[in-house]
Amino acid sequence: MKKQLYMIDTTLRDGAQSPGISFSKTDKIEIAKALEKVGVYQLEAGIPAMGASEKEAILAIKDVCKKSLIAAWNRLNIKDIQHSVDCSPDIIHISVPVSDLQVYQKLQKDRLWLKKEMLACVDYALEKGFFVTIGFEDASRADLAFMIEMGTALQQLGVKQLRFADTVGILTPHTTQIKVRSLIEYTGLDIEFHAHNDLGMAVANSIAAARAGASFIDTTINGIGERTGNCDFYQFIKAAHSFYDIMTEELAAKEMVQLLEINLHREKD
Repeated sequence: MKKQLYMIDTTLRDGAQSPGISFSKTDKIEIAKALEKVGVYQLEAGIPAMGASEKEAILAIKDVCKKSLIAAWNRLNIKDIQHSVDCSPDIIHISVPVSDLQVYQKLQKDRLWLKKEMLACVDYALEKGFFVTIGFEDASRADLAFMIEMGTALQQLGVKQLRFADTVGILTPHTTQIKVRSLIEYTGLDIEFHAHNDLGMAVANSIAAARAGASFIDTTINGIGERTGNCDFYQFIKAAHSFYDIMTEELAAKEMVQLLEINLHREKD
């Protein structure tokens, strides 16, 4: 029996960070409808803290999508989460920078502060009644023992799903398997894998993560995303559907046809 994999699409959040790409509210709704139609498990619909127009789009997507779960993305602060609460998503996702480079230089904080802030944000979202997922940002450059410590604390608080983000796209399949397998073994959390394609290995790394036990794989349409993009939805399905219980290559191709018919507004120079 094939292992079940769940597809998470982040076209409307990470994909929207592609240079020259700008989605209108209508675009976002049509993309979300097409993704749901072919059975994508979860849609990362946007970042509520960006403002009123983003919130309106997320609310509209939530209104039309009744099968796919709708997630809202947040930075590590309660104000962001309050904006997400306004959108009533199925999932509140909180991004937590875990590499020392990001903790000490980007945030100008330390590990103790990070853990305390993470648990406070999670506790706030859980008290509001939301299903919470955590994303370990820059996990590929983070200390594995520290991630296990953080993941264990999350599991004890009631979090069930953890995103491992190769934020700067430096992983290889071998290293991906080691890190993902270790997190599963030592935290007991369901792992979601989020690949970037800087070295051209987003699809290969995503398959390696699935082989190591990850249950959720992040993709974007045509592999769009910041810098060189994310794991390409169609390429991943084409490479993995023979080994895992996900949608067929034919359904994935059908989605591509539907999405090509959507007018994606591109900013002009």
